[in-house]
Amino acid sequence: MKTLLVPYYEHPAEQPNAWDALVAAAPRLYGVVLNPASGPGEAPDAAFAAAALRLREAGVRVLGYADTDYARRPHAEVVRDLLRHRDWYGADGAFLDQVSADPGALPHYRRLAVAARAAGSASLVLNHGVHPDPGYAALADLLVTFEGPWDAYRTLDVPAWTEGHPPEHFCHLVYGAPPGARASAAVHCVVPGTGAHPWGTLPYPLEPAR
Repeated sequence: MKTLLVPYYEHPAEQPNAWDALVAAAPRLYGVVLNPASGPGEAPDAAFAAAALRLREAGVRVLGYADTDYARRPHAEVVRDLLRHRDWYGADGAFLDQVSADPGALPHYRRLAVAARAAGSASLVLNHGVHPDPGYAALADLLVTFEGPWDAYRTLDVPAWTEGHPPEHFCHLVYGAPPGARASAAVHCVVPGTGAHPWGTLPYPLEPAR
């Protein structure tokens, strides 16, 4: 079952064993978030392009990362990032980060969802990091409804509206977790990393040999 959505933000040339582990884990992966430079960067990166190709050839979704800054980033800038991910790295999906949970921002994200599909995103993930207004559920294939440390995750309260959707519509991204920690969401990623850069570590089952 494809249950792991992995935001792994390390360079393939610096951590080749970790990228090998991702490719080897292809049957278990919902997808991998590609994030060369808090987005696609200003020019193509050959190492990321090669890593993305390997993942796609293994049957893994490649999700291009784009920051939306809680609806403050202009629509055109976000779409530019998605087009660069598609053209430079062959991304077949989109991972929109720092997505507002407010119902007032729904029109903005509705436009972005349409643009992402038009740009070739077969899969769209919205990372709210919290449970958003229920209206967002219709915009994307997957909602990230928790992103945070393990200590906060242990007391997560899940709103009743989520019961009206399939479990695989929701994802939890948990960091600072002890060995053996598990997430309750159908799609998830639980990593040991902490601090400002927790997504420089892989989930425990995928940790490569040192």
